Amino acid sequence: MKELLWVACLSVLLGCGSPEVNGEEDFMLLAGPLTENVATGEHECSLPVAAASEPYFKVLQSRGVTHVKVPLSWTQLLPAGLPSQPQQDAVQCYKTVMKQLLKVGIQPLVILHGSSVPDALRSRHGGWENQELVKMFQQYAEFAFKEFADLAQSWVTLSDLGSIWKNGQTAQQNILQLNKNLYKIFHQHTSSKSSARRRLSFGLDAASVASLSQMKASTTADFLSVDIDYSCASSADFEQNLRHLQISSGNMPILISKMNVHDCTDSQQQPLKELLHVLQSSGLNIIGCDVVDVLLRMDVQDTSFGYHHQDSIRIQESKNAYQTVWDKFGSQTSADRDTFLEQSFPSGFQWATSAESFKVEGGWLEGGKGETIWDRFGHDNLAFENQTADLACDSYNKVEYDVYLLRGLQVNTYQFSISWARIFPSGHRDSQSEKGALYYDKLINTLIESGIQPVVTLYHWDLPQALQDNGGWTNPTIVEAFKDYADFCFSRFGDRVKTWNTFSSPWVVSHAGHGTGEHPPGVKDYVTSSYQVTHNIIKSHAEAWHVYNDNYRATQGGKVGIALNSDWAEPKAPTNPEDIAAADRYLQFMLGWFAHPIFVDGDYSVVLKTQIELKLKECPTSQPAVLPVFTSEEKARIKGTADFFGLNHFTSRLDFGGLLNYISLEYLSATKVPIYITGNGMPTAYSTETINDVSRVEYLRKYINEALKAQALDGVDVQRFTVQSLLDGFEGPQGYSERFGLLYVNFEDANRQRTPKQSAYFFSGVIENNGFGTPTRHFKKVAEINFTPRTSKLVASQVPSEAKIVWDTLSRQTKFQRQVYHYGTFSEDFLWGVSSSAYQIEGGWNADGKGPSIWDTFSQVPGNIPENANGNMACDSYNRIDEDLNMLKTIKVKSYRFSLSWSRIFPDGRRSSLNQKGVDYYNRLIDGLLTQGITPMVTLYHWDLPQALQDIGGWESVQMIDLFNDYSDFCFATFGDRVKFWITFNQPHTIAWAGYGTGAMPPNVNNPGSAPYVVAHNLIKAHATAYHTYDDKYRASQGGLVSIALDADWVEPYDVTVHREILAADRAMQFRLGWFAHPIFKNGDYPEAMKEQVEIKCDFQGLSNSRLPSFTEEEKNFIMGTADVFCINHYTTKIVNHLTDQLTPSYQFDRDIAENEITDSPTTPIGGQRAVAWGLRRLLNWIKEEYGDPDIYVSENGVATDRGVTWDDTDRVFFYKTYIDEALKAYNIDGVKVKGYIATSLMDSFEWLHGYVYAFGLYHVDFNDPNRPRTPKYSSYIYSQIINNNGFPVPEEEKKMYGHFREDFLWSSSTSAYQIEGAWTADGKGLSIWDQFSHTPGKVANNDNGDISCDSYNKLDVDISLLKQIKVSHYRFSISWPRVLPDGTIHNVNEAGINYYQTVIDALLAANIQPQITLYHWDLPQALEDEGGWLNETIVDRFRDYADLLFSRFGQKVKLWITINEAYIVALLGYGYGSFAPGINRDPSTLQYVAAHNIIKAHAEAWHVYNDKYRAEQKGLISITINSEWAEPRNPFKQEDIDGAKRYMDFFIGWFANPIFKGDYTESMKKYILERSLAAGLEKSRLPEFTPAEIARIKGTHDFFGLNYYTTVLVFPVDFGNTLNYDADRGVAFIHDRTWLDTGSSWLKMVPLGFRRILKYIKDEYGNPPVIVTENGLSEIGPIDLNDEHRSYFYDNHVNQLLKANLVDGVDVRGYTAWSLMDNLEWAAGYSERFGFFYVNHSDPDRPRIPKASVSFYTTLVNCNGFPDPAEGPHECMNLDAKGQS
Repeated sequence: MKELLWVACLSVLLGCGSPEVNGEEDFMLLAGPLTENVATGEHECSLPVAAASEPYFKVLQSRGVTHVKVPLSWTQLLPAGLPSQPQQDAVQCYKTVMKQLLKVGIQPLVILHGSSVPDALRSRHGGWENQELVKMFQQYAEFAFKEFADLAQSWVTLSDLGSIWKNGQTAQQNILQLNKNLYKIFHQHTSSKSSARRRLSFGLDAASVASLSQMKASTTADFLSVDIDYSCASSADFEQNLRHLQISSGNMPILISKMNVHDCTDSQQQPLKELLHVLQSSGLNIIGCDVVDVLLRMDVQDTSFGYHHQDSIRIQESKNAYQTVWDKFGSQTSADRDTFLEQSFPSGFQWATSAESFKVEGGWLEGGKGETIWDRFGHDNLAFENQTADLACDSYNKVEYDVYLLRGLQVNTYQFSISWARIFPSGHRDSQSEKGALYYDKLINTLIESGIQPVVTLYHWDLPQALQDNGGWTNPTIVEAFKDYADFCFSRFGDRVKTWNTFSSPWVVSHAGHGTGEHPPGVKDYVTSSYQVTHNIIKSHAEAWHVYNDNYRATQGGKVGIALNSDWAEPKAPTNPEDIAAADRYLQFMLGWFAHPIFVDGDYSVVLKTQIELKLKECPTSQPAVLPVFTSEEKARIKGTADFFGLNHFTSRLDFGGLLNYISLEYLSATKVPIYITGNGMPTAYSTETINDVSRVEYLRKYINEALKAQALDGVDVQRFTVQSLLDGFEGPQGYSERFGLLYVNFEDANRQRTPKQSAYFFSGVIENNGFGTPTRHFKKVAEINFTPRTSKLVASQVPSEAKIVWDTLSRQTKFQRQVYHYGTFSEDFLWGVSSSAYQIEGGWNADGKGPSIWDTFSQVPGNIPENANGNMACDSYNRIDEDLNMLKTIKVKSYRFSLSWSRIFPDGRRSSLNQKGVDYYNRLIDGLLTQGITPMVTLYHWDLPQALQDIGGWESVQMIDLFNDYSDFCFATFGDRVKFWITFNQPHTIAWAGYGTGAMPPNVNNPGSAPYVVAHNLIKAHATAYHTYDDKYRASQGGLVSIALDADWVEPYDVTVHREILAADRAMQFRLGWFAHPIFKNGDYPEAMKEQVEIKCDFQGLSNSRLPSFTEEEKNFIMGTADVFCINHYTTKIVNHLTDQLTPSYQFDRDIAENEITDSPTTPIGGQRAVAWGLRRLLNWIKEEYGDPDIYVSENGVATDRGVTWDDTDRVFFYKTYIDEALKAYNIDGVKVKGYIATSLMDSFEWLHGYVYAFGLYHVDFNDPNRPRTPKYSSYIYSQIINNNGFPVPEEEKKMYGHFREDFLWSSSTSAYQIEGAWTADGKGLSIWDQFSHTPGKVANNDNGDISCDSYNKLDVDISLLKQIKVSHYRFSISWPRVLPDGTIHNVNEAGINYYQTVIDALLAANIQPQITLYHWDLPQALEDEGGWLNETIVDRFRDYADLLFSRFGQKVKLWITINEAYIVALLGYGYGSFAPGINRDPSTLQYVAAHNIIKAHAEAWHVYNDKYRAEQKGLISITINSEWAEPRNPFKQEDIDGAKRYMDFFIGWFANPIFKGDYTESMKKYILERSLAAGLEKSRLPEFTPAEIARIKGTHDFFGLNYYTTVLVFPVDFGNTLNYDADRGVAFIHDRTWLDTGSSWLKMVPLGFRRILKYIKDEYGNPPVIVTENGLSEIGPIDLNDEHRSYFYDNHVNQLLKANLVDGVDVRGYTAWSLMDNLEWAAGYSERFGFFYVNHSDPDRPRIPKASVSFYTTLVNCNGFPDPAEGPHECMNLDAKGQS
């Protein structure tokens, strides 16, 4: 019946005819459109659909359809909105559709656009009221007419003009004029086309008929395209509406482009009847209609006419997708298959690499991470060689480092997986770890900051073990758990992550995890488990997709898909139908198992279900496979739950294209989503092809090309290619035995450094070229080099020069002023760079016609260079330009300083020997730099003179001036169109002195008296000649600059107050720097100091003329001003003093100076080259003052490390952080015009006379490997960050916070009895261990002791006045145990001692100052020490009794008690190493632990005494003061150092805090001491154990946490071998960051941030107890200076960090105690180190106290109770009088 109706319809429509338009056109029967993107409403063309559409079009044509709607996508065709930048794939796609339509006899009806403005254009231009947008649409229309007019006769401009009418009058006018313009343009453009009638229309919804008359009056159209509704409930309205439209349009022909039928049952034939009636009516001018919806409503549909649920017409294939693909690919010859497509991917193609959490992260217990099934797998020794993923690549700690390396690859996308157990340790939200979430926040943010889009996989195999213990993926409850986990990830990260994979390779989870059991959880159950797991994974995926779709898509705008893995299967017999079916079945069971439910119909494929049923019948005795069944609701929920198809594929590339085509046809014909290749790569064996992985390069080359062919030739919509993986990693059961990485990871080294393999460079090149098309170099904009033009001639320098002002100012700074770190940034155009030189890196010493240089000759001679090294190959940069460029773009430098090899360009030094291959090499290098936007900074001569020129005398010959000029002229002419920064010579001083004076360097001329001066003379003139050549011939057209790179150490006078020493320092500068700078930058002549000095020496030597040549006046004028900027190479600073030196003719002796190292500065491996950062600032200021304030570029600065330092070059990090900061001070503070900084060097290289012994590189080069792999060091990342920040902007954590502490905040200052009291034998006091110790020769510095000390025993009133002056609320002091109990026991109470302390307490209270008493501050009665002291367990009772006495005597007045001060010092220094009293060092393996054990128990007993007997009545607080440094890892990217820092804290603060706050020693202390004890042959641990009763009694014996903090350390692990002591047990060592300020104590560096961090640590580790800081301060040493600005700085910054800890971190801070009130006996340091606010003159019998400047600062701090905000105006608390009163 249905077919008869359809035939009847066609008979009426085609047989009876219809009204014609001008008698030319037949009636139009419309179908289509072909596809629609449901997510956006945009009709986008899909090549896979287009390419397969012809059969469908034939069906339409056979049923009478004459036209198909082809809506164009404006944004798809012109993504940028510009006709000049079309997306050619889209153009080709639409042409394909139209051509296929025409081929089968159907005409396209082209629709230019809907009505809404695309979002991309709306954000820029707004709506139709904007003329700019209208103009862009007109350009788009003209573009479309041009491209498609030959293929289409009928066009619609805008499909719904009426909707625009609502946008106001301006939009109406614009759109009507636009339509009129388009009508005119269209007919002009098509007038010359075929004779066929061409028509243009605009579209209208029938509901907009009211506006039609106005539209018709204002615009032009050939017909009216109408969308109209038909309702069976009111059918009469249909004809009436059409008539109304006909009349309103002025009888314009009407095309019913869309007829929407509703309110009809499927059985109703009314719509068709009504349509037939209307079309036969002579009163209506209808030229065509859309019949699809009518026929659908009649249920006259088959698979060819049916609509998919996403309105995409599905094509019925006569054969399945596999057969179609096999027919295409199976018949290909090998030659066809291997055809390489040299073409690029479309613009916007995504290039990615990947990593998986458990394979790379490590940090398996960090941040509270839960155990995963892979952790359990590794720990059960199931992986290769019992390997685990505990550390893996250490990526958990190397986020910034990994992203830094990604930048070098140039990927725009990075795919990584989240560890479910790191986010939810138990698998459920209630266990959420914030630290885990913060880790991924950091990774995501770092990627985005580097311009790399994160792609996140929610699950890549590492299930939380807690979930597995509950059944894992076989338990249906996991669906809800995964949904909740996904929900958290979307909500937490979705604002930044726009692409999500729910699962990666879930087939592996089902098959290997629950089928074969090869993977964890190791279930071997093909029959049930594997199917159940798949079932639950599919439902989990669908639920996650719906969570995103329902809750996040609208706001986040991302995509969610799944990454499925699949092999490709081929029939064993290519033509055997059964084998073909088997191959298809293989794919259905592997890929289709997941893909069919998700992408097709929500259920498993018929093939899969049928096969399982078949097997059940064939094998009735076997246990049947159980395939779970989806309910109809589940099917509907699963179907279509993917926004893209992610594909992981790793097998033969020959069939990669086939697989992509198969996926496109089988799964994506109906659902238009792109394919993302989410994983593709290959493994190599652990020790083969580690760096030169040629197999992987070829593999990727072929695979990527197959993807390109599928995309470009077959129309498969591939939009991303992901190489697996970024790093070598833990590869599951294979452990580390297989390597997949683009970067090699050394798993034998705790550094886990990464080295790019050849595949990384290859992949980076593919990305840069976006495929394999012909490379086109596009030079990026480089930094503009501007310079300040030179002013008038400068006068000769005086003797000493006026630049001595640097010694008068900066050299008189205090150490604090010199060291204080400066935060700021350089100018925006600052030129950051790195350097190298030709001979040091190029190699290729005799390649391609290069001639020998003097360094080639020299280095070939055995014995000249250590280990007979040479530069024959060096870094092989001659053959590795791309690798060098990769390093440069990774660091993100703005410039690269390199030198040209003269003998590579002119082999014999003369133009006649020109070597074009050498020129080509430098052209490639320069072009490569410019492609990366890097400014070439080219040095013409860096010491490698052609040997042929040395043979004629070298630089001693005046011929060299013209020869060098000719070489320079050639270089300017050849490279100058691209090179804008030229340096003529590098370090001419080295050439002259080391080459021709000492002869240490080639050409090895040893003539120190005259040759250096002659050579320098020629070098200066050669430089000037080259400069003038550039200036005269090239500057006007090339616009570059020319300079010379001079070198200088900075020199400090031995004594800045002695004029002769100033003269000596000035002379040193003039002989070194002025030798060349004075002629070039000043007056064309040598400095007066140099001329006079050499002349005097020559007179004494009996010479008639000076050995220093002279310039003629003409030469002076020629030389003067021949540098556009000042380039300076600098490495170190020396101390210089006057010396009457030898009369032997020598440049060195001519100077009459002695140079010495600055011994308190860090050494480097090269002797005489200490790291003295502050010298750079002074040198830059000298240049400013001496040479007329020129623009200055630091053209070399760097430090050597031993070549064994391959990655962790912390010293180089310190070097750059300090040296660059000094340059920043010169720029920001001193106004020096510092314009650029060039770090030396890019990579380790041939270091001249040192060969390869020392390394200067930011990258390590392995010179034992012929591939010369380059590995980025720690310093390369740090330097990159400095560049990125353009200096050192103030870190957020260093910014000042304004605010106040709580109202009852405790402000205090502190002392201790032995340190201040004196009166060591007065009034019955007994001896203490410090009395005994300090009277033992050699124990205390300068043989100082505390016999009198500050005499506070007799100066109570004075001390109280000091406390009142600083306005503290509390005073912390200690009671001398032997003053109260001379023999340490309560049997002998000294009432005089009791009375003294009673007097102190009363005096404090009278001054409104609360006493804060320490019971024990190290001065144990000697009588108790004679019984064993803290080693004798009886001391526990002795201390309890002592405490009981003090509580009873003083407790009514004292409310704050501290039992013991710094038990760590008492135990370790007193009984371990013996450096403090009582000086016990006989058994450092054990005794400190025994002492500590007794101290802890003694504290606990004292606390219980107070708690049980006195607290209720006295209502005081009691605790212990624990001292600790804060520990940071030396390298924060290294788990080993992080673990070391944790262990340091466990052994330091944890030694005492853990038992008291938690009940027992830290686990790490117990573990390591036990292991090392047993290893030493002991039967038990050297660390004593607490009994359960003791643990219970000790735990909780605190009312607050008393903290003494002074400094921070950088920690790293050290193996102490068999040594048994505390440090060996701890297994770490430490250093200090050189940016931390020194104090008077070598161990104490100012690190305020460490203060905040240790406070936060206490909060997190010990349950946020109330904290009272019981000591914090710093020392000075040396001459007395009451202006202690360093102390004010210390307190300002430390207390501000304390405020942040309180207000920001939530630490319960209750008080702060400054150490110390006055200078006192600093224990073993005696009186040499001074911590006090008040200076005490210990050589004055009266011990006067003199306030230092810091008194006023601290008093203000106390008075203000914090930091008033200056923005709120002056605060009254700041107004103190001279006495510190408000």
